[in-house]
Amino acid sequence: MSLVVAALGGNALLLRGQPADAGTQRANVATAVRAIAELARDHDVVVTHGNGPQVGLLALQGEAYHGVAPYPLDVLGAESEGMIGYLLDQELVNGLGGRDVATLLTQVIVDEGDPAFERPEKFIGPVYERAHAERLAAERGWAVAADGNFWRRVVASPEPRSIVELQTIRLLVDAGVLVVCAGGGGIPVVVDRDGRLGGVEAVVDKDRAAALLAPGLGADALLLLTGVDAVQAGYGTAGARALRDVDVTELRANSFAAGSMGPKVEAACRFAEETGGLAAIGSLADAAAMLRGERGTRVRAAEVTA
Repeated sequence: MSLVVAALGGNALLLRGQPADAGTQRANVATAVRAIAELARDHDVVVTHGNGPQVGLLALQGEAYHGVAPYPLDVLGAESEGMIGYLLDQELVNGLGGRDVATLLTQVIVDEGDPAFERPEKFIGPVYERAHAERLAAERGWAVAADGNFWRRVVASPEPRSIVELQTIRLLVDAGVLVVCAGGGGIPVVVDRDGRLGGVEAVVDKDRAAALLAPGLGADALLLLTGVDAVQAGYGTAGARALRDVDVTELRANSFAAGSMGPKVEAACRFAEETGGLAAIGSLADAAAMLRGERGTRVRAAEVTA
């Protein structure tokens, strides 16, 4: 039995334009779990997921109550990881007929000297008029930037370096448990001079975290599950074509959007290069077919020539 890390994109919980209520998310989770259950019949599975809309919602809710200072971003990340994990965990327990399932809050260590902290670019939370955004930036020490016609807070997205609970995840997998972990890229933390952990105002890219988690667990396959059935070269142009079986050199020769397909492509390339295992990108509904080589974009390490 092989070990598969399944990384669910944000569409697994909320499709673009859908209301962010609990009922909608439960319905979407039920769809996601059907795909995971098909994988879990023949493989050990570890599930990770996005959390962007949920963190944004929590930030909006925090802004509505003025009696308490807004909670820091690491705490919001933990809240969203617990909330989404609960929905996935419950549906998995209901759908897997007695299979053991566990959701684990996961801390991901980043380097406080990472250059990303000098150039925060990740949008987070609600939109504001420019004057309001700049006032909040001055009051709270935020960085803000234009996002279309409005302004939003931006935070750093540093490189994930290690996963605090990795050994615990391994123990659970070895015991036959289906684990939900590292949601939203994990809770970003730094290590001080005394070796103590502390949260940091940042967001870890979920695909980078998946590319760190999968080899750390010795996974045989990394599936990056999203809303499209394959990576496209020339996306959005008349000459667009689906890439089905490519090596990392060919894939990196193409250009992909930094905020969507780009991180998935890089995560797939990293896993293929580091492990030689199967990395694949495609639709959530096609997860099992991707493992069989029938669907999605399969990414392999570049061949070494003498």
